[in-house]
Amino acid sequence: MKIHGRTIDTGPCYVVAELGLNHNGQMDTAHALIEAALLAGADAVKIQKRDPQACLTAAALAAPYTGRNSFGPTYGAHRAALELSPAQLAELKQHAAGVDLYFFGSAFDIPSLRVLVELGIPAIKIPSCDLTHRALLEAAVATDLPLIVSTGMATEIELDTAVDILHPARAARRLALLHCVSGYPVENQDANLRRMDWLRRYAVPVGYSGHEKGTAISVAAVARGACIIERHLTLDRTMAGPDHAASLEPEGFRRLVRDIRKIEAALGPQAEQPLPCEMASKQKLRKCAVAARPMAAGTVLGNFDVRYKSPEVEGAAAADRKVWGKKLTRALNEDDPIMLADLT
Repeated sequence: MKIHGRTIDTGPCYVVAELGLNHNGQMDTAHALIEAALLAGADAVKIQKRDPQACLTAAALAAPYTGRNSFGPTYGAHRAALELSPAQLAELKQHAAGVDLYFFGSAFDIPSLRVLVELGIPAIKIPSCDLTHRALLEAAVATDLPLIVSTGMATEIELDTAVDILHPARAARRLALLHCVSGYPVENQDANLRRMDWLRRYAVPVGYSGHEKGTAISVAAVARGACIIERHLTLDRTMAGPDHAASLEPEGFRRLVRDIRKIEAALGPQAEQPLPCEMASKQKLRKCAVAARPMAAGTVLGNFDVRYKSPEVEGAAAADRKVWGKKLTRALNEDDPIMLADLT
């Protein structure tokens, strides 16, 4: 799977800084988040796009919505205050491109999907809440763009159905699934990283979209093979807004990327031979067969004639090799290595 030519499933982990709604509807905050993602080492930044009229019923739009995280007196006004216009999104995309960050978005409805496609983004994210939104999935497949789909709240039947709808993208290697737990924030005991193994049965790249506090679980997901990590980024976790508490601040995101790259390096290749860095230790610490006492040529070796000691000597009988019953072709002093060439 590729996004803008970047190989996702076999390359380094694709780290996405989810800006989401953490800009709080303010462009200066959104630009600051892009700069923070750059400094943290993210590969991409992602925003969320909704059309409240397309997403919500009239009753839901008119419902009173008050409290610390509210940006309007009704839920509709709250949602509208957090939305950015297509022109604003284009400005942010240009900013991201100028600092070599990929920029894409989550579409929560078909009108928002059209906005994102017209913006020229390289991939589409389908959020967990829309995994069962058949019309949106079909419209996303029709874009021919790579699709990254979160799987929070999904039952086995729902996921099977969604993957079936998304089959054209899957067949074209344009589909990735993200394990996600739709809690804000998620407690450690609910992270359920083993679900990633279950998602691999669909034979697509698998990643992790995390809402937990801290970075340890996301790093562990990379150790379990996640090729995409998505985490919310905020300038300040104490800010008013729906997602800040489940987000990472810039320094936390920087540590996340740092530790992901360390884990990737530590995973290494599936080598069948010792690594070069081990060879000096191997020669110094491994044991080989040595003479337990002075012995003349022609001695037939028995149990009490052989000891196994360090260092390993090239050409000597290794400690796992049975040499009893072999005859020496030359005399040996105590602790002399028993060379394979000395045995008949």
